[in-house]
Amino acid sequence: MLAGAGLGSRREMEEWIAAGRVSVNGVTAATGTRVSAVDRVQVDGRPLRLPRSGAARVLLYHKPTGEIVSRDDPQGRPEVFDNLPRLRGAKWIAVGRLDFNTSGLLIFTTSGELANRLMHPRHAIEREYAVRILGELSDEQMQALRSGVQLEDGPAHLDSIEDAGGQGSNHWYNVILSEGRNREVRRLFEALHLTVSRLMRVRFGPIALPSHLKRGQMHELDEAEIARLLAALEFQPRAAAAKPASGRPLRQQPARQRPTPQRAGRSRRSS
Repeated sequence: MLAGAGLGSRREMEEWIAAGRVSVNGVTAATGTRVSAVDRVQVDGRPLRLPRSGAARVLLYHKPTGEIVSRDDPQGRPEVFDNLPRLRGAKWIAVGRLDFNTSGLLIFTTSGELANRLMHPRHAIEREYAVRILGELSDEQMQALRSGVQLEDGPAHLDSIEDAGGQGSNHWYNVILSEGRNREVRRLFEALHLTVSRLMRVRFGPIALPSHLKRGQMHELDEAEIARLLAALEFQPRAAAAKPASGRPLRQQPARQRPTPQRAGRSRRSS
């Protein structure tokens, strides 16, 4: 229940319970203690409003460049969490990160379990990016990116890379990888002495960036969209978060090669 309310992962919540930080109806809780929406749960002596619905909330955000995925940036830069709807008794969890100069799809959820399902390396969830570089890749460079490039933290590779055209000195590529290492796409290109001038995430697993979602805008999935997402992930949450607000259905587009709960065209790219 605590993980489903967005307070952290199941492992973190088990550590909180073992440390005696959680009580139910005035009694220190133990791992496995059953609770319902009418029970009085406290964490560190502060009451927690338990969710009453069986579904997590999921929010899509089109992150612009110039925002950081952090709640406490020592440099005082704009933070993505500043723009999100306020919650009571839960918090938004960012599914993966985008660096300060990267734009595109960011997913937020109130479910720690769902966030873990999307991010854990063992599930190898695909991330798709539109990458603009100065110059054009040679056949040898494209093959190197597919077969593997040595980075500081070990070898890395792209699952696929496709030429998306371009004008002048700028050229676009669509790339897919199944890892979420820090700045991995940029570092792969930099290892081949190539400059990435723009990077945009257009898909995370079964969720594509909706074409109607402009920079800085967000869209909360409705119950049907969340059900399609969970089905695509073959995921059944154990705990619940607050009931999602009704959201505008995402535009449906033919899937390119993978079944998805939603497909949407990418934002137009300009050089």
